[in-house]
Amino acid sequence: MGGKNWGLLATGLLLLLAVYWDGLSNLIVRWDRQEEYSHGYMIPILTLYFIWQKKNQIIQSEFKPSWVGFFMVIPALVLFLMGEVSALFILIHYSFIAVLLGMALSIMGWPAVKPVIVPLLLLVFAIPIPYFLEASLSANLQLLSSKLGVAFIRWCSIPVFLEGNVIDLGSYKLQVVEACSGLRYLFPLMSLGFICAYLFDAPFWKRAVLFISTIPITLVMNSFRIGATGVLVNSWGIESADGFLHDFEGWIIFMACMVLLFIEMMLLTKIATDKSRPLAEVFGLVAEAELGEGKQEQRAISKPFVAIVILVLLVGIVVNSVDTREEVIPERKTFPEFPDNFAGWQGDQTSMTSNVIQTLGLSDYILSNYTKPDTMPVNFYVAYYESQRKGVSPHSPRVCIPGGGWQISDISRVDVNHSPVNRIVIKKGESVQLVYYWFQQRGRIFANEYLMKWYLFKDAVLMGRTDGALVRITTAVSPMEKIADADRRLAEFYQQVSPVLPEYIPN
Repeated sequence: MGGKNWGLLATGLLLLLAVYWDGLSNLIVRWDRQEEYSHGYMIPILTLYFIWQKKNQIIQSEFKPSWVGFFMVIPALVLFLMGEVSALFILIHYSFIAVLLGMALSIMGWPAVKPVIVPLLLLVFAIPIPYFLEASLSANLQLLSSKLGVAFIRWCSIPVFLEGNVIDLGSYKLQVVEACSGLRYLFPLMSLGFICAYLFDAPFWKRAVLFISTIPITLVMNSFRIGATGVLVNSWGIESADGFLHDFEGWIIFMACMVLLFIEMMLLTKIATDKSRPLAEVFGLVAEAELGEGKQEQRAISKPFVAIVILVLLVGIVVNSVDTREEVIPERKTFPEFPDNFAGWQGDQTSMTSNVIQTLGLSDYILSNYTKPDTMPVNFYVAYYESQRKGVSPHSPRVCIPGGGWQISDISRVDVNHSPVNRIVIKKGESVQLVYYWFQQRGRIFANEYLMKWYLFKDAVLMGRTDGALVRITTAVSPMEKIADADRRLAEFYQQVSPVLPEYIPN
């Protein structure tokens, strides 16, 4: 490539980084704050290393710049725009990888891109999943790990009782919290499994088995850790479940997962044609022979790549104009004016600290306990945002509930008064609560977070509005009643409060 080509390539990549910078910086924040994604720092480095390993094949491949790359970039940039406007970072992250792949195809074509397609796909494992999906996955893994952990404790002839995520050993009770769900093992181990499958010089089915096996390995080993903790607590006291020993156990279990993965690779080499090959060769540890220098060609500037650079620039201008334009802020009543008394319900508003309000980025809110004679109270919470930009939008209760020590025991979606709401049963010790929540935005009610994001994008473009709110109603389930009684209470409260809400959450 000549100097002009290198200059154009550098300009295109720098422009891409500038346009995607907000989304990429969010990646770093998640890597830094969440242990399950801390391996993300290594993924781009490994990708670059694996691409460098294939440099000889790339150099000697026949470059055939392809317009397929340009047409691949178009939907990727649409995805990017949706992510920018709807504050859904995962769309931005996947869009970035797709644009990188499109750029590579536009410069080199498929013959030169083919050797590095897997290293590029490795970048997917650096992308965190959305918070609400992570919370749901964590809750399900907690329940499953708890059941398997209790099975191990019983196998050790120790009497134990499981209620939700609480392991009752009689003298001690262990709560399988969110951090013990196994996600801290699952995401790093899946990344490692993908890398091992890539390096594993074996038929595709063996690579697929190796990668897929990271899921059951994580689940079984995390359950073993929970069970072993229960055995230690039963023998040595509650101190065995806290502090250094607890963290050390976690480190040991992850190392054991890695060892199991490598043992599996060794066993797979004994099957069929790999028996006589050295392990170093099968594991992809033998360096490829250097290719001949071949004939160096002066390659012309790629027209598809130039078109992509122009397209990225235009999208960057559009995003900047969207971010800086003034939004339509509808008139509304403020929540301090919300009635404290309606249909027999008497409210008592409370306030949150300024730090919490600043963290949530709220424009307005109400947090009130409503009481009625001869029934349990209902907690009423609305978080209103006059503008939802990246990072400033309602947080799903699925994310916040585990942070308060509550465990989600059941999640479903129901219709209340012909409107969809999310229904969650949560437990903490002996306490049980029922939660209904939904997103009420610009005259629509959503239970589905993704559908809400789609209409947020649509209304931002067509109406210039991104205002909206999260509405949550919660009630405790007394020991003297059933969950169905709490359902009727929340449904009654919903019917009374829903006609009043549009004055505070504009249609």
